[in-house]
Amino acid sequence: MNLILLHKDDFIGGTKRVTLHGRRLQHVLTVLRAKPGDELAVGLSDGLLGRGRVTMISEDELEMETTLDKEPPAPLPVTLLLALPRPKVLRRVLLTASSMGVKKIFLMNAFRVEKSFWKSPFLGEASLRQQLVLGLEQAGDTVMPDVHLRPLFKPFVEDELPGLIRGTTPLAAHPDAENGWPEKTAGPVTLAIGPEGGFIPYETDKLRDCGFRTVSLGKRILRVEAALPALLSKFF
Repeated sequence: MNLILLHKDDFIGGTKRVTLHGRRLQHVLTVLRAKPGDELAVGLSDGLLGRGRVTMISEDELEMETTLDKEPPAPLPVTLLLALPRPKVLRRVLLTASSMGVKKIFLMNAFRVEKSFWKSPFLGEASLRQQLVLGLEQAGDTVMPDVHLRPLFKPFVEDELPGLIRGTTPLAAHPDAENGWPEKTAGPVTLAIGPEGGFIPYETDKLRDCGFRTVSLGKRILRVEAALPALLSKFF
């Protein structure tokens, strides 16, 4: 945790003073080992970054006086379309996407996505948010990504995707693509990443019809958790 993410209900009245309990308090106690007078990196969810000076700390509660005066880091200019991975993998890739600055994520269906994945409790709002928060805390960011579930491939690609990609460069990562990664991409990008083994031909055809260009990172077929940071690093 490189940033303590604050929420509006952490603040006492209309003051700059906050109180913390639970997981964040335990991190301050056991990892940061802060004491009164120490300053910690803080940020308000969907707001500014700053510093918090510890005024009181115990095993049950922490109080800080905060100063929030810095903008969060710029978002990555990428809308991510991700074929829903296995639940345990999903947690890791959401944390990675959040920490690398992706702000709009669509979890979509594909032929190689098992139907049971869509019934996972990890798709609950609280579980999704937990991983996104961990990513923000890691990166020192405050702006929460939006996650959208799209369990039907064909309606999503035909009806919604043309509007989503407007004004962006649409790229679909695919291990069998003849095209390598483009040397330059101007402006925002919509990036589609398929399931393990990639999209099936029907799906790549549908994406191409929509305007996507299929691209490859090379001859090696990577797991989603390896492909995602490799692809997103192209935008840094």
